[in-house]
This record gives sequence, C-alpha cells and structure tokens, in this order.
Amino acid sequence: MRPSPLLSRLLAALAVLVVGWIPLQAAWAASASDYPALAPQGRVTDSARLFSRSTDSELERRLSAFEASHVQARLVTVDRLDYGLELDTLGADLIQRWRSATPNGDTALLLLIDAQTNTAAVVASPDLLEQLPASLLRSTADTTMNIPLRMGSRYRQASIDALNRLEQVLGGADDPGPPQELEQPVVVSSIPTMAETAAGSGFTWVVVLLAVGTIVPMLTWWVFSR
Repeated sequence: MRPSPLLSRLLAALAVLVVGWIPLQAAWAASASDYPALAPQGRVTDSARLFSRSTDSELERRLSAFEASHVQARLVTVDRLDYGLELDTLGADLIQRWRSATPNGDTALLLLIDAQTNTAAVVASPDLLEQLPASLLRSTADTTMNIPLRMGSRYRQASIDALNRLEQVLGGADDPGPPQELEQPVVVSSIPTMAETAAGSGFTWVVVLLAVGTIVPMLTWWVFSR
C-alpha cells in the first residue's frame, strides 16, 4: 500500500530537518578560525550567553583595569568546542591569531569558559608568563574558576574571583591561592521523610494494639463478672 501524500510530505520535511541539523551542530562548535582576525573591541565575547547585561558590563570594567599593567585582558565563552580541541589550545590559538594582526600590541591574557562542560582555561602570551607563571594560570583555571562552576554554574563568581587573583599578582602581591572548596549546605527540613513517616506509623499501631489488648480483656471481665 502506498503511503498517503500527507505522510510523504511529513517524511520529506523530517529528512530536510535532519540533514540541516548536522551542519548546524558543526557550525556551533568553536575553533580559532571562527573568530575575526582582529580582536573584538569589547573585552567580553559571550558567545554562550552566560552573563546578564549587568555582569557583562562589570566584567568589561574589570578587564579594562588590566590596561594599567599594559595587559590586554579578555574573556571568551563558547557553547562547545570542535572535536578534539582543548579549551586552553583554543585560547593559545586566539592569542596568536589576534596578536599577529597587531604585533606591537600589549601582552595578552585570556580567560575562557566552555558552557558544554562547565570548565575554564586561562592562557597568556609568552611575554606575560614571567609575571603570571603557567602554574598560576593552571591553578586559577582548575581551582579558582572550576570550583564555582562545579558548584552550580556560577559563571560570574568564577570570572570575578579569577580576575581578583590575577590582578593581585600582577600588582606585585603574593598569590592569594585558590579558594577553599566549600561543601554544599545541608538543608534541614521539618517535613518527615518516607522512612520517618513509616516508622512513626508503625509505632502508633504498636501503641494502639497494646491499648486494645489491655482494655478489651478488662472490659470483657467487667461485663461477665456482673
């Protein structure tokens, strides 16, 4: 039996959607070639849309403050990476891409957040590694940023804490180190759990049965002894 015209049209439309979805997903994956050759004017490139407008403005101000140390600091968020591409590799590729267009520019610092995996990376141009060693950059990404990200996608806190730590070191202060990993607070509820409810019900039945077992014989004896 031949399929109806309506079914044929639905199958054709579904095929178009599937075929179109594959290249669309590939287009969402980020690599350095997806970005312009010149660094964007804004210091926050929030492709993953992780920040509110107020947070975006706050981060712009904080990143601009690094100019006092002759550092061009930027923050980039991505929805997902190209297959096999690491976040820190993307950062290094972007620094090289943007600095090659302006070879006489200031040193570069780049913070990155991957929205798909909730991970972060911090990379810097080679001439900045004397002030901000690679070990500090790794620690800032792995602890200062990744801990808030693991504890509930705290993108603003992760970014601000990282900028605070790096700014202190650039200013000549000692590294404050990673934040303490806080445990999630335990919420005490007054609502009994199922186990507590079952235990309470069982105790009530025991009391009732004991009462019945005591009162019924006494009533029986009193009735028949009259």
